[in-house]
Amino acid sequence: MIENRTLVYVAPSLATLTLLHYLWRRTTRHHVVHPPSPASLPLIGNVLSMPSGFEHLAFMTLGKQLNSDIIFLNLLGHNIVVLNSAQAASDLLKKRSAIYSERACPEMLRDPQLLDWSRAPGILGYNDIWRHHRRMMHNWLNPRAVVQFHKMQEHQARLLLQRMLDISVSPSKPFESIKDEFFYTMAATMFRLAYGYTLQGRHDPFFKDIREAVHRAFNSVMFTNFYVNLFPALARVPDWFPGTSWKRTIRKWREDKEHALDAPFEWTKAQVAEGTAEVSMLGTLLQDHELTSGLSTEERDSRLKELGVTTYSGGTDTSSTALLNFVAAMVLNPQVQAKAQQELDAVLGPGTLPTVSDRERLPYINKLILEVLRWRPVAPNAIPHMCLEDDKYRGYDILKNTIIMGNLWAMSRDEQFYKNPEIFDPERFTDPSVPCLPAFGWGRRKCPGMHFSESSLFIVIASLLTTFTFSKKKDENGNDIDVKIEDASNALVLEMKPFDFEFKSRSEKHEQLILEAT
Repeated sequence: MIENRTLVYVAPSLATLTLLHYLWRRTTRHHVVHPPSPASLPLIGNVLSMPSGFEHLAFMTLGKQLNSDIIFLNLLGHNIVVLNSAQAASDLLKKRSAIYSERACPEMLRDPQLLDWSRAPGILGYNDIWRHHRRMMHNWLNPRAVVQFHKMQEHQARLLLQRMLDISVSPSKPFESIKDEFFYTMAATMFRLAYGYTLQGRHDPFFKDIREAVHRAFNSVMFTNFYVNLFPALARVPDWFPGTSWKRTIRKWREDKEHALDAPFEWTKAQVAEGTAEVSMLGTLLQDHELTSGLSTEERDSRLKELGVTTYSGGTDTSSTALLNFVAAMVLNPQVQAKAQQELDAVLGPGTLPTVSDRERLPYINKLILEVLRWRPVAPNAIPHMCLEDDKYRGYDILKNTIIMGNLWAMSRDEQFYKNPEIFDPERFTDPSVPCLPAFGWGRRKCPGMHFSESSLFIVIASLLTTFTFSKKKDENGNDIDVKIEDASNALVLEMKPFDFEFKSRSEKHEQLILEAT
């Protein structure tokens, strides 16, 4: 993102400042016992010891090399502790959540002159504004409250089936089409939940703008994707300085982001004023609700704008990516797909679409979903936490402001709990001693929308299995064409590269069932 000549001009100053800071820390700190760490050099720390490639894989590799489930890194002055086991993550992020619930916000998102997502609940500091956001979200997303949205989730799933039926008769490669359909379905669901707004198709300006803004944020949250996250001083380099054209790009992104937040909120606000608003989170909170009654109009509106986009982003990219992972698992594991379809046919009957209320009657489907979340964690490094004060764990020092990363990918490959972890096997969860992967986070920062998300994943996956079969493509000799699953990019949400497959309705009766569903 930054032109290389920028570093030519600013590197000497940065190096001097870093050296002075390093020497100051060496002379003022008592002896600190860090967790196991790879080879380190003055100034740059462990940068040269980092394996290349995706962060979650690099962290897992380092853990194996150091024979430790907790590792320490210093990357250009940033202290980072990576937790590669569920036990370590639970011990710190859950059991000690009082001091591990702060967020490590990358400079790209924190700085008001850059993208400035600093008021977004997901990366807000552990403070009263964050607690207020949690109360608002809990009011709508607790286990009892989400029941009111089940019919809406079922309706969106049935609309998806109809669009999938259209795709299934097309000879083109289906990956991108299905990816778009999954994303659109989740987006439509979250827009209804947050704003009471019905998307008007793929080119809906609300949808396009907010999708692009969130995509940029998810890329910016990765510390290694932007130099300014590692060298915050770059944000202070004057705009006239050579190599700073990236700052103009970021300013445009910030303007786009502000518009993406404002537009759907103002639409909902207008609907409330006219008395035509559909039931939604923001629509209710705009009507003198007790949760917002103590705020000024300006502060209320500011918080609700952030709440709206957070609700959207929390349930769109993550859930749609999980659905693509489900498709990949079914293509690679036809025996699992067949067993799931047998359960659906036996419990519901061959001419019935599932509802969310059927969830308790379908244990194999539930285990299959748990395995989807384990097999390919959607956010393998989760969102980083930060330690609020000096702490000790297993005899190691964890200093205040240390960034704490829970590596879900490493946890999902822990053979202590998951035998043959690369194999997709829902049956592993038949054993009650096998834990679910903490895919929704830990402690006080655990995803508040997990109950809504679980219902969305269930109704879509169960509906797809009821009506469609996914499989490998065949060559001209009738043999299966091998499928290779590859990661796409280093971002908060781990997407996969396109792969080829085919899918079709299970029968003409199932096609008719889809057509009659809505």
